[in-house]
Amino acid sequence: MPEQQEPEIRLPDPVKMSKSMTEIAERSQKLVAEFLERQSESQASTARLDPLNIGGAFLEMTARMMADPAKLMQAQLNLWQDYLKLWQSTARRMMGEEAEPLVTPERSDRRFKDPAWDENQLFDFIKQSYLLSARWMQNQVKDVEGLDDKTAKKVDFYTRQFVDAMAPSNFVMTNPEVLRTTLESGGENLVKGLEHLLEDLERGKGRLAIRMVDDHAFKVGENIAITPGKVVYQNDLMQLIQYAPTTETVAKRPLLIIPPWINKYYILDLREKNSFIKWAVDQGQTVFVISWVNPDSKLAAKTFEDYMLEGPFAAIDAIEQATGERELNVIGYCLGGTLLAASLAYLSAKKPRDPGPDVSRIRSATFFTTMTDFAEAGELGVFIDEEQLTALEEQMNERGYLEGASMATTFNMLRANDLIWSFVVNNYLLGKDPFPFDLLYWNSDSTRMPAAMHSFYLRRMYQENRLVQPGGITLKGVPIDLGRIRLPVFMLSTREDHIAPWKSTYALTQHVSGPCKFVLAASGHIAGVVNPPSSGKYSHWTSTRNPKDPDAWFRAAKEVPGSWWPEWAKWLGKHAGAKVPARRPGDGKLKPLEDAPGRYVTVRALDGEE
Repeated sequence: MPEQQEPEIRLPDPVKMSKSMTEIAERSQKLVAEFLERQSESQASTARLDPLNIGGAFLEMTARMMADPAKLMQAQLNLWQDYLKLWQSTARRMMGEEAEPLVTPERSDRRFKDPAWDENQLFDFIKQSYLLSARWMQNQVKDVEGLDDKTAKKVDFYTRQFVDAMAPSNFVMTNPEVLRTTLESGGENLVKGLEHLLEDLERGKGRLAIRMVDDHAFKVGENIAITPGKVVYQNDLMQLIQYAPTTETVAKRPLLIIPPWINKYYILDLREKNSFIKWAVDQGQTVFVISWVNPDSKLAAKTFEDYMLEGPFAAIDAIEQATGERELNVIGYCLGGTLLAASLAYLSAKKPRDPGPDVSRIRSATFFTTMTDFAEAGELGVFIDEEQLTALEEQMNERGYLEGASMATTFNMLRANDLIWSFVVNNYLLGKDPFPFDLLYWNSDSTRMPAAMHSFYLRRMYQENRLVQPGGITLKGVPIDLGRIRLPVFMLSTREDHIAPWKSTYALTQHVSGPCKFVLAASGHIAGVVNPPSSGKYSHWTSTRNPKDPDAWFRAAKEVPGSWWPEWAKWLGKHAGAKVPARRPGDGKLKPLEDAPGRYVTVRALDGEE
């Protein structure tokens, strides 16, 4: 084997280093002064030192652990025995012997992908020592008896956050790639990383707003969200986009897509090759999509009912004016699907004089990764208890909305290694610029939540789980019941979904009264949905029956290679009607207001930016 060359060690240029450090010191001093000034101004509203209510959960866990000292002592002994085995294994490797590792990272764990983590005995020891400690800590909190379910989940979640933060890959002296880069660059990577850190603090106005992507690499309407179309209607809450046809004939019944307003709609229209919207248009659908406004304090009083009236109900009436068709098919994605389910239940129960279209006009409903039963809400549930909701409502009431950054941080914590710590290493330790990745650009393009709507959603649905209770929620004076939904339903869930766990979303199959086709896609909340047939990626599962138990459904289901999109298109074809000449935006009574993607979607929600 050829000898491995030692990395070239470069000494930093003292003049350049001195100048860089002076500039960094000046910027840091200004940032600290601004931060302290803001802290002083907001001291009254931030009196709560533990808004996430973590302290109480860990205090209870500690008391339960200490109540059984013998079990705690045995756990400590087990950890020391594992460390002893690791020392012996490492010693054998140092003497040139082969030794199997005691513990290895999961194949999907990219923190330890550098070869030095395996080839170098020291870094292998650091890696295994961390993995043993992490496993021990997480097993300890999982084995505590007597904790209620919510407290146990909260302790487990925040223990994992701590474990992820303490990974050796996150520190200069214990990351072989960072050490090697530091030697090769003469420390320039750390200086560059410090500059990135200051830029992110300045951009977040004192809050660390980690840059995940090159902000200048993408522009909505130019190289993402470029499917041709027109905005044909708008109100305070949304713009309605109608897309230009690409086929000579189209299905008689138009297709309306209701995306979530927690994120922007163009996740379904990133690029031509993975755009669900473009693909649906190419299948001969007349596609309309709701582009929600990025709300500010003027819309603080907008409620969940307003989102129903000014969202899908207004869109349905506008689509009739645009196409002349009273009947249509509807898709709801994530929170957009929750709104669709509530709206269908409302329409099924309302009296003729109540607002909203006749339910018979909606011929089918498709749900993408949609929660309706929040009994098992997954890891997002750890953020929902009375103390946290009260703190959140206080925060929202100050401005009239929830900051987009707050929602983004919550979702990023669900995959902290991929969406937080990998960027800390790349941007701050390695000093690299973020990659130009369209999905991460969308993920960073966060949205605000109106205070009234978001409080209702979190309390009535996440905390109290009223949506699945007949009459548990009243909209515009009408008690709603999901069991009154009798139209054909297609449900798409994803197997590795951290936001809407598939076994929880499956519950809707047991509530609706009409025919329901449930399909489970591989991968997660985004990749499992945005999976075009041309990608040749993730498979999906189908079954002809929907038993009460989701595990029973999966055992009987058949795995089908490739995208679920053709399966859905085949199902939708039964409800789309005959073929008619293609309709173009502006052909009907609604004239185009502007080109797609419109103005609403371009409004950014960084702190302090209106």
